Amino acid sequence: MPDCKQDQLAINAVRMLSVDAVQQANSGHPGLPLGAAPMAYELWAKHMNFVPSDPGWLNRDRFILSAGHGSMLLYSLLHLFDYDLPMDEIRQFRQWGSKTPGHPEYGHTTGVEATTGPLGQGVSMAVGIALAEAHLAARYNQPDYPIINHYTYALVGDGCLMEGVSAEAASFAGTLGLERLIVLYDDNEITIDGDTDLAFREDVPARFRAYGWHVLTVTDANDTDAIGGAIETAKTHRGAPTLIVVHSTIGYGSPLAGSAKTHGAPLGAENIAKTRETLGWPESEPFVIPEAVRSTIRTHLAAKRPAYDAWQELRADYETRFPELYAGLAQETGIDGSCGHAARGFCDSDDLYDFEGAIATRKTSETMINRIAAQLPQFIGGSADLAASNLTTIKTDGFISSEDYAPRNIHFGVREFAMACISNGLALHSGLRPYCATFMIFSDYLKAALRLSALMEVPVIYVLTHDSIGVGEDGPTHEPIEQLAMLRSTPGIYTWRPADGRETAAAYAFTLGQNRPAAFALTRQNLPTLEGSGRAARNGGYILRDAAGEGELDIILLASGSEVAPAVEAWERLEAEGVRARVVSMPSIERFLEMDAAYQDEVLPPACRRRVAMEAGASGLWYRFTGLDGRVLGIDRFGASAPGPRVFAEYGITADAMYEAARGLLDA
Repeated sequence: MPDCKQDQLAINAVRMLSVDAVQQANSGHPGLPLGAAPMAYELWAKHMNFVPSDPGWLNRDRFILSAGHGSMLLYSLLHLFDYDLPMDEIRQFRQWGSKTPGHPEYGHTTGVEATTGPLGQGVSMAVGIALAEAHLAARYNQPDYPIINHYTYALVGDGCLMEGVSAEAASFAGTLGLERLIVLYDDNEITIDGDTDLAFREDVPARFRAYGWHVLTVTDANDTDAIGGAIETAKTHRGAPTLIVVHSTIGYGSPLAGSAKTHGAPLGAENIAKTRETLGWPESEPFVIPEAVRSTIRTHLAAKRPAYDAWQELRADYETRFPELYAGLAQETGIDGSCGHAARGFCDSDDLYDFEGAIATRKTSETMINRIAAQLPQFIGGSADLAASNLTTIKTDGFISSEDYAPRNIHFGVREFAMACISNGLALHSGLRPYCATFMIFSDYLKAALRLSALMEVPVIYVLTHDSIGVGEDGPTHEPIEQLAMLRSTPGIYTWRPADGRETAAAYAFTLGQNRPAAFALTRQNLPTLEGSGRAARNGGYILRDAAGEGELDIILLASGSEVAPAVEAWERLEAEGVRARVVSMPSIERFLEMDAAYQDEVLPPACRRRVAMEAGASGLWYRFTGLDGRVLGIDRFGASAPGPRVFAEYGITADAMYEAARGLLDA
């Protein structure tokens, strides 16, 4: 194995490569890589299991750079440890089209396990990845066959631990005793504005011990022996996740060491020259890595290969000994194919749309969750302490606990933001299809994580019940108004607001076939099952009622969710008066806009300019479909506390209001 001097040269290679890239880009964060390079290198070189030639290896250890602003630390490691990240990409740090964007992006750069940068979310996703490992291990490991037994590592900074979401997630991880989660805390006591004394004086180790974590401390970030010893101690500790507090100096080795000035700006040519001198770096030109560094890292990589080969042998033996278990594991994790294929036949079944009567869509969603769970073992999720209201419990399973990780129900507690981050982590791991739930109004609490779901294109399902002023007596604090617009304006996510059980089934069926997140806006109040609803709803918008016979349409009525049934009532009155009217149910605007122009024009003929849209939420987006000649009945003020039907009436979201709006256009 390489000696200390060889490893020190490699550590400095991480530092100088990071500094050079930031300088060339004239943008970035050199301070964290300079200070944290020893702990990151020690972890990667001597303690993590991974093989760059198989970056998707199921049982690899995961590393999440939660302090994502220090992205050059990760890119330097990926380059030096022989991932598919050549020096040309390092030189193009933060430039258009490069594989080295300003913050790490999952799916964009090989070896990046999660998109990070919004502080606190990375470590919270790491909690989800660690939970996925524990759950899959409980389901699939057999005596002498630990097919799933990897570790999840995260590197956090002071900023990550100031963010409230990290506290939510850490409390959850401690409660569940996720012993294969190890967090390295780069405690440099500096933020953008200066010393952490300005706003962050708490005893972090005491806080984490109170969460139920095992806490270790390394007083000198350059003492790699102490860091390595702490990592190995953490790996053998049972019953709790571990926080390793590493006291470091931001910008170590530079003339600006210990200063906030190194946090988010290039060092400058003169300071870089002095940094090279201080570190004893042998190369005067940027982006030059001595062959001795390459040789050292090749030696470390060679030492990792036996663990990978042994696991492949274990897998082959496991397949022979436990063929049924292996088939399930392979289908779920993508060892022999991509996760979710088993859903396809299930989602095409007519039985999926078997709903009758008046039922709340939160209730039809509950039915769907349990129908899916019976078919797809990878379906897993829960609610932020609202399972009894969101109706999200898988009835055949118990709840995950520190004593049993095998069930598929999760008590997230009152932690909406962490719940969404953890669900992202479950999806990132491979092998699971997560959902999470809360009241729709509290989507505000988790929006930042939902945005990362969309950015990463991970298929998390957000079950958001109590979707409108129909909540009634709970009043404006609990009645969503602008949330639908927020969800629909987020790129990369499908928002579904089904009108009945059949549309709910269509929403789930479509979503299970996608590799993107989805949000379901669901009612508390009962809704009638509508004649003609069902499979066509997977197109996002479709003709639910139409004028009889041939001829041009006089008017089109559009609605979603609980407003579709009133639209049908208004249509019936217009039809009785001889008006050639059409009702278009629009459960997912995003999906409808993906359909080709011919389909869109078939549903919404451009020649028919009289249109009325109605939805119990912000009105703005609907003008895209009604145009300047149409009307939108929406809600552009906050709600009120009263029985739901009274609130709908007072706000003009009724069949009568839609009929009168239509008559107004027809009679103009």
